[in-house]
Amino acid sequence: EKKYDKICEFYEKHKTRIHYVIHGILMTVYLTVVIAACSLNFQRALPLFIVTVIAVFFICWDFLISKYEDRIAAFFSPGEKYMKKQWFWLKWLLCAVLIISIICWLIFDTTKKGSRQLISFGGLVMYVLLMFIFSKYPTRVAWRPVLSGIGLQFILGLLILRTEVGFDVFNWLGIQIQAFLEYSDVGAKFVFGDKYKDHFFAFKVLPIVVFFSTVMSILYHVGFMQWLVRKVGWIMHIFMGTTPVESLVAAGNIFVGQTESPLLVRPYLPYITKSELHAVMTAGFSTIAGSVLGAYISFGVSSSHLLTASVMSAPASLATSKLFWPETEKSLVTLRSGLQMAKGESKNLLEAATQGASTSIRLVANIAVNLISFLALLTFLDSALSWVGSLFDYPQLNFENICAHVFMPFSFMMGVDWEDSFIVGGLLGYKTFFNEFLAYERLSKLIHNREKGGSMYINGVKQYMTVHSEVIATYALCGFANFSSLGLVIGSLTSIAPSKKKEIADGAFRAMIAGTITCFMTACVAGMLTVHGLEVPCHILLGNASNFTDFTVNNIELVECCQHHFT
Repeated sequence: EKKYDKICEFYEKHKTRIHYVIHGILMTVYLTVVIAACSLNFQRALPLFIVTVIAVFFICWDFLISKYEDRIAAFFSPGEKYMKKQWFWLKWLLCAVLIISIICWLIFDTTKKGSRQLISFGGLVMYVLLMFIFSKYPTRVAWRPVLSGIGLQFILGLLILRTEVGFDVFNWLGIQIQAFLEYSDVGAKFVFGDKYKDHFFAFKVLPIVVFFSTVMSILYHVGFMQWLVRKVGWIMHIFMGTTPVESLVAAGNIFVGQTESPLLVRPYLPYITKSELHAVMTAGFSTIAGSVLGAYISFGVSSSHLLTASVMSAPASLATSKLFWPETEKSLVTLRSGLQMAKGESKNLLEAATQGASTSIRLVANIAVNLISFLALLTFLDSALSWVGSLFDYPQLNFENICAHVFMPFSFMMGVDWEDSFIVGGLLGYKTFFNEFLAYERLSKLIHNREKGGSMYINGVKQYMTVHSEVIATYALCGFANFSSLGLVIGSLTSIAPSKKKEIADGAFRAMIAGTITCFMTACVAGMLTVHGLEVPCHILLGNASNFTDFTVNNIELVECCQHHFT
């Protein structure tokens, strides 16, 4: 017993050093494994090498900031003071450079790619003007977060959609996520049997939500999610000048849902301003949760585009929020007040996994019952509208037709082809009045119809869209901005911050509109930057020609078809 007490005393006395030694040994072993893997086959070990380099960089960064933050701040303070003195003319110079750069880029890009993206650019400008016209306080708009948010959205889109490295990285991430989500099939097969895919949605899609929720809970427990959210939030806070609370919530919404992200800053919610509260709600409406992302991917929607939409919409949500409800009060919560993020309640990894799986029960049940009720209501509504239409010799009248005509101008201004704008308008109606799950399910059918081929029109009804229109629709639908989520947000935020009940109720509808416009703006940026691929299926393109002389010289579509068949 005395020896045991001595050992415990020694451990308590040298706890920090012992921890450093253990961490050092583990790091040495890990780096040895990485070096061995790279020496055997560097191409195969490249993902591990990249992850290691990024991890080492951020570990060193966190160490330097924790040890020498004051010295670093003192080193950069003269430059900061100079910038503040010269900011009046510098901001006008930056604006002029930005406008000239945009004009030059549009001229060169239009010359090279065609004029289609000019409509998307016009749509982006139109949505900004609409938000400004209907702003709560148009004369109080601070343009720095608005312009920097849209600029950051555009830069992210440019890096991901136009650079080969960015596109390959997100494409690789999308493939890895798809492969990772397929592990849920093992559990589904064990519980529901070999024929579980016969009931695709219930036994294939919903288990993915359970699996993803479990993984997110584990990442939250180990502190990885808080660390990642803090880093992304810090970038937006520095670049856009938004407050720490709204920046962290916007960053959190890239990975978690609109009811979970406010929990990251739960202690501070009673003290935030009306504009900050509006930004918190807008960020929730502008993005989707990681748990349902897997479900949409399983439908057949592009994983890389869904990931890109989630990332691009985060800064855009703060931009639209600050335009639609400008800040008129002084924020009480700053970095100097020592902002701390909430931690998980689980004691160990096993408990965290169990909690994640248990938490998903409510989400899975909510998705299932909503789809049952919404599809039943939609069918009834279509029958009722068809009956009303038959009284005027127009039995084709249904909910989708009405939404198609209401939302058609918005979808066309995103850059969707004129013929496809009515279809995308119908999808936007499903998303706004029901939920995005239903809209993505309809979009997946259109994608599958295009991939299978066949006649583009049957009885005058278009069966699928061009790839370009599908991509824009994917971005436009990627958000929780719908009436079913409105009640969910009001209820969850009111339970977290009861003192803000009136402000939450007053600002929720405006936040939903701002979230919808954010998704539209992201779709506009995607329409401007997406490189047009093969729009017509190969069998139709080749089937419409009697021989190869029917094509023009160096026909890009013909080359892509031949490459596709050769592969």
